[in-house]
Parts: sequence; C-alpha cells; structure tokens
Amino acid sequence: LIRPSSKVIIKFLTVMMKNGYIGEFEWIDDHRSGKIVVSLNGRLNNYGVISPRFDIAVTDIEKWASNLLPSRQFGFIVLTTSAGIIDHEEAKRKHTGGKVLGFFY
Repeated sequence: LIRPSSKVIIKFLTVMMKNGYIGEFEWIDDHRSGKIVVSLNGRLNNYGVISPRFDIAVTDIEKWASNLLPSRQFGFIVLTTSAGIIDHEEAKRKHTGGKVLGFFY
C-alpha cells in the first residue's frame, strides 16, 4: 500500500511492472490524495529514490548505473526525460538524458 499517490509514482510503478519486478497495481480513490495497492511477485530486492533529482547526460548514465546498481546484468535506474519517465536502458536507446528519479533491482 502506497499513499499518497501521484502521477510520478504511478509512472515509476509502470516502469517496474514493464520490467517484471512487480505484478499489477491498483489506484484507489479515497477522495483525498489516493492510495495505490501493489501486488509483489518476489523479484524486487531493493528500491530507492534519489533526491535531489540530479541531471544526467547520456554519457554519464553508465557511471550512475555502476554507482547505484549491484551489477550490470540486472536493475534499472528510472529517469524523467523529455520522452517521459523511462528506465536507463531505454534512455540510452533513445539517446536522451534527463533527471534521475530513483532505482530498483
């Protein structure tokens, strides 16, 4: 259960779900700020938020990945870019930088 909910949290969870780290999630409107119920599938080990949201150039993505993630084989850094909120591998494919939101593995 995550509360309060926001658009950024929902996009972050969508990236996690797309990569198979969580199951589905459901947004519940309680006429306040909302709640999110997440179904876990046992694959998520750790996650975190990076504050402040540092700027990352395309050339620096690999350096951030080696600092935050335990290995190169698994884990993702979530970035907010002009192409939306995406993981670092998609940002490298689209050749776009942005601000770092957090990570999960």
